[in-house]
Amino acid sequence: EVQLVESGGGSVQAGGSLRVSCAASGFTFDGSAMAWYRQAPGSECELVSTITSDGFTVYADSVKGRFTFSKDNSQNTIYLQMNSLKPEATAVYFCTAGLPGVLYGGTCPHDIGSWGQGTGVTVSS
Repeated sequence: EVQLVESGGGSVQAGGSLRVSCAASGFTFDGSAMAWYRQAPGSECELVSTITSDGFTVYADSVKGRFTFSKDNSQNTIYLQMNSLKPEATAVYFCTAGLPGVLYGGTCPHDIGSWGQGTGVTVSS
């Protein structure tokens, strides 16, 4: 059974930093594509960053240059380092695996692929 457990969320002032983590189990971690999504109330499900099976990282334009997606194969854990945070980053952040492709719009579909429970991030101005 696939398990994804996020941690590290919290509240931070604008301009500050947070690192969210996702501990993974139940599937072949090495070489697996994974992604971070986020959703704020009243907003659509948004892809924040993804790492391909080849280890290539891709970032949303809104976070590029400020967020870093890393993968620790020895610990079966992925991380999202978030620097220079803006209030627009306030959302629940989800760790995902096994998605067939990029999701567009609407509520994050937790019945497609595997999703963690989410960890909340609040950025105040």
